[in-house]
Amino acid sequence: MAEDLAEQTEYIDKIVHVNRVAKVVKGGRRFSFSALVVVGNRAGRVGIGLGKANEVPEAIRKAIDKAKKSLQTVALAGTTIPHSVLGHYGAGKVMLKPAARGTGIIAGGPVRAVMEAAGVADVLTKSLGTNNPHNVVKAAVEGLVQLRSKREIARGRGKQRDALRI
Repeated sequence: MAEDLAEQTEYIDKIVHVNRVAKVVKGGRRFSFSALVVVGNRAGRVGIGLGKANEVPEAIRKAIDKAKKSLQTVALAGTTIPHSVLGHYGAGKVMLKPAARGTGIIAGGPVRAVMEAAGVADVLTKSLGTNNPHNVVKAAVEGLVQLRSKREIARGRGKQRDALRI
């Protein structure tokens, strides 16, 4: 039980976007909210979730629960990413490039939230195509999931680790 509690508290969540939508009914407008949230452990695990409810806190809670269920593992190389990659989702494209230590996260709002939650401290990014936060966040996560470490690539090629000095 204590391990489950510790595992729950180690994740950080970043609210990327809250949207208010209105449904017109006989008596006027009924408002509802949707929240896009990124959850991560700052050590290579990241997930995204979308929650919808009649109140903002409830929408955020639902989004966090969905994000924790959709956690994915990301390959990191120290404080940066192992190689350049282009993530696609719908009309959203996000280019990710490794950066030298101390560079920081050079990214826009939605991509910055994903990088902070995943634990990437030094990275250069560029969002191409749409600026819809849903597609940009999903493209950034898609790009991170595509990353492969040197060990994974060497194992796939059947190479010895010692020969590559990994």
